[in-house]
Amino acid sequence: MSTSDVQQQTRDHLWLHFTNHAKLSAGGEVPVITRAEGAYLWDDKGRRILDGLSGLFAVNVGHGRPELAEAAAKQIRELDYFPIWNAVHPRAAELAEALAERAPGDLNRVFFTNSGSESVETAWKLVKQYFKAIGQPGRHKVISRTIAYHGTTHGALSITALPGLRAPFEPLVPSGHKVPTTDIYRGPEHLRDDEEAFGRWAADRIAEAIEFEGPETVAAIFLEPVQNSGAAIPPPPGYFERVREIADRYGVILVADEVITAFGRIGDFFAINRYGITPDIITGAKGITSGYIPAGATIVSDRLFEPFTKTENTFVHGLTFGGHPVAAAVGLENIAIFEREKLNENVRANEDLFRSTLEKLRDLPIVGDVRGAGYFWGVVLVKDQHTREPFTPKERRRLLDELLGPALSEAGLHARLDERGDPAILLAPPAIIGAPEFAFIEQVLRTVLTDAWARF
Repeated sequence: MSTSDVQQQTRDHLWLHFTNHAKLSAGGEVPVITRAEGAYLWDDKGRRILDGLSGLFAVNVGHGRPELAEAAAKQIRELDYFPIWNAVHPRAAELAEALAERAPGDLNRVFFTNSGSESVETAWKLVKQYFKAIGQPGRHKVISRTIAYHGTTHGALSITALPGLRAPFEPLVPSGHKVPTTDIYRGPEHLRDDEEAFGRWAADRIAEAIEFEGPETVAAIFLEPVQNSGAAIPPPPGYFERVREIADRYGVILVADEVITAFGRIGDFFAINRYGITPDIITGAKGITSGYIPAGATIVSDRLFEPFTKTENTFVHGLTFGGHPVAAAVGLENIAIFEREKLNENVRANEDLFRSTLEKLRDLPIVGDVRGAGYFWGVVLVKDQHTREPFTPKERRRLLDELLGPALSEAGLHARLDERGDPAILLAPPAIIGAPEFAFIEQVLRTVLTDAWARF
């Protein structure tokens, strides 16, 4: 099939996600990716592109893994599909055990989903029913951070704090409340030189929100270990320890949303393991199968599961394809690849080199901040490096859409251009890469940012 056929089929029939169709409907074109292997993609023009975003934060073991294809094919031949509604198949049980063994503390119970949004939705429904089951029916409110993205289903979107995504679908599910993020670059000026003080300040805003809403009404706090939206915002030292204290003090459930950060993104199966605390729930997806097949999971502590062991309490929630046999088989082999090839260890060993390579870009006047952890980094762009003056909304659109987007593609790098906060370039490559790829990423970014600044 020709590329022109694919473009016309797309114009006529395909509704692309998060895509404005105006230019496409007027005869424009979109990129066509035709194959992938390792850390690279190829488009319909034969151009090789470094996948600096693991597809969409998902393909953590790299593309084209025959082991994962073979695991899927074997499972299809053995048992193609059966639901885990009052029944079980071996792969779901095995993957649940494997996830529980790698999760922190007593997070031993796994509810399978198909996506990150579904995992977050499941977690919110679970905590609401949990509090009803233990005699605290007034707890239904959720606290999350500004700019944070937690999904697009109606409940998950209510936890998400991006006005542009929320407005078309309002009114949303009530009970979502927002607190400041941990972006020290845009934090209170008097705290910018003291990470620990800033972290305590940011965490204490959660306690303040709980007090304002009434502790007896607050059910959960949803936080990403490293926040995606806003450009890979890491937690300051001591932040999560303080949040854990606050959650315990007020009897609130702490949810680590690890849809992006789990499965090697920060150098562990679960990123929260690197930040010294145990949450009550972990939500995950994407890297659980390295994106080879849709799958997700909500991993829950024994304490939260206990009320559901009673006859009168059934979690009245389910998904047709949650725990799909093929997805579970691929998930198990994905974990096996991580352990065989020591990919978490590779991320941790290379984290400082990746950081220092990207830090070289600070000599460019357009670069305001470089931040992140593991293999998850954001390069934040500003109008004035010294005053931290931001770009205007109109300037952001020109910078990202006209200057950087086409240039990155032409230069052979797939990354994410993020405008949820300061404009930024997000990087989240597969866990298999190392120094040569870091150098390539830095050189591409240096070239395109230098050119964009000159043309701005």
